[in-house]
Amino acid sequence: MSYLLLSIVIFLLLIALMGIKIVPQSQVYVIEQFGKYVKTLGAGLNFVTPILNRVAARVSILERQLEPQQISVITKDNVEIQLTTAVFFRVTDAAKSVYRITDINEAVMTTVTSIVRSTGGQMEFDDVQAKREYINDRIKDSLTEACGVWGIEITRTEILDVQVDPATRSAMQQQLNAERERRAAVTKAEGDRQAQQLKADAELYTAQKQAEARRVLAEAEAFATTTVGRAIQENGQPAVDFEILKQQIHGISELAQSPNAKLIVIPSDITRTLGSLTVLMEALKQK
Repeated sequence: MSYLLLSIVIFLLLIALMGIKIVPQSQVYVIEQFGKYVKTLGAGLNFVTPILNRVAARVSILERQLEPQQISVITKDNVEIQLTTAVFFRVTDAAKSVYRITDINEAVMTTVTSIVRSTGGQMEFDDVQAKREYINDRIKDSLTEACGVWGIEITRTEILDVQVDPATRSAMQQQLNAERERRAAVTKAEGDRQAQQLKADAELYTAQKQAEARRVLAEAEAFATTTVGRAIQENGQPAVDFEILKQQIHGISELAQSPNAKLIVIPSDITRTLGSLTVLMEALKQK
């Protein structure tokens, strides 16, 4: 009798233990009763009806990443490219993820392929290169809408790489080289234009200064001529003789400074002129 009672107690304890469910922090348990969904158990200590209820699925709620996949896309300008994508998501409704889809990962990858091809086909190749953030946002928004019925949340999408076939890459490289050569030619032409402009400005400045110098010289010569004329009128022949002597002395001075002058022979009348210069100056001073 005591053995039977002990056996009943142990059996009841086992049944009670079967009703205790300890759920890890990173998971949730989907509970069924007679094959029908009843509830979802969160993290911690939970109690269910023994024998009648069972754990149908243990679902991880951690964020997970799909394996990066290469997707072939033909852009709006008919360039075939390979986009490498990465998708991050997590389960928010365990019951939907269990009862509405068989393989979540495969379903998300198929949806990503469709959305990426649709998005890339509406853009030109240069836009695909330059607007990765826009593509990421577009893929995320479309995936969120499509995957909501499966009880998952798309947390992040990334375009990891954009590849083109060798022929397209070669054409792009040639185009890039041509653009660099064009820019270099434009830069050189602009430099030449600026150099010519500076040269023209310098020549104009020089011409202006030379014209100004000739004007000043002409004014000085006119003033000197006026002064000599006035001296001749006032002093008569001595002033004329003085001007002639001055010009002769100036000529001798320039001749002496010439680099080709080795020996200078001065006529006797000029030496007499030099001697008479003092006398003439004294005469002018007296008048």
